[in-house]
Amino acid sequence: MAQMIVSFPGGKRVDADYNGFTIRTDQLPRGGGEGSAPQPFDLFLASIATCAGIYVKGFCDTRNIATEDLSVEMSIIPDPVGHRIGRLKLNIVLPAGFPAHFKDAVVRAADLCAVKQHLLQPPVIEVRATLPT
Repeated sequence: MAQMIVSFPGGKRVDADYNGFTIRTDQLPRGGGEGSAPQPFDLFLASIATCAGIYVKGFCDTRNIATEDLSVEMSIIPDPVGHRIGRLKLNIVLPAGFPAHFKDAVVRAADLCAVKQHLLQPPVIEVRATLPT
């Protein structure tokens, strides 16, 4: 079982230690933070886009397709009713010379993203609190 430890280094900063890395977050100044790091929700969004990106890059790498001018753009569209995101649109910007016959396949590769798959079939999230003994 993997474990992530969250700590509170001061202000509105919240850090997560996981797998040898410290992932730092903060809130914007208007939310009482210093804006010294991404907000937690920003990391959530970035995890979707970068996960799709690594699948796209892997697709290209296995076919010896250059990735220097390749990118993934994600548009974040709010839900008009609630304070949530209603839609995320990912656009794979293909470089000049990208083989046209792979266009649909690279989209399918991005759709395999593990983060997206976990959102489609979310894990159970259990929250509890413990007191020192």
